Amino acid sequence: MTSGTGGGAEHGAGGDETAGTGTDGAPGPAAADTTADGVAAAAAGARTAPLSTRDEAVLAVERRSWPSPGAKERVIRERLGISPTRYYQLLNALLDDPRALAHDAVTVNRLRRVRDARRARR
Repeated sequence: MTSGTGGGAEHGAGGDETAGTGTDGAPGPAAADTTADGVAAAAAGARTAPLSTRDEAVLAVERRSWPSPGAKERVIRERLGISPTRYYQLLNALLDDPRALAHDAVTVNRLRRVRDARRARR
């Protein structure tokens, strides 16, 4: 029989071995770390994936100029299949996402300036 460091059936039966470590034995993304640093690290790890198709579409809608708010809302409902309220919630979250900045820096920086100016007026 192997020592306690081996991968026998008695060691891996609970699934604990794969939940907290990667293939090299280092803590993996599924590690249960509830400290502030652990939560921040998990969030950073989750943001290394590319933007979703929906997120890219949200930025594409915002990149365009619109003749009227009604036209923009119609496109949001028809192309994205979401309400304008949900669209702006997603957009606001994207402005804080480094992946969005990497994808479309001009649009994200412009929208951040607008958001910051509105916050400063309040």
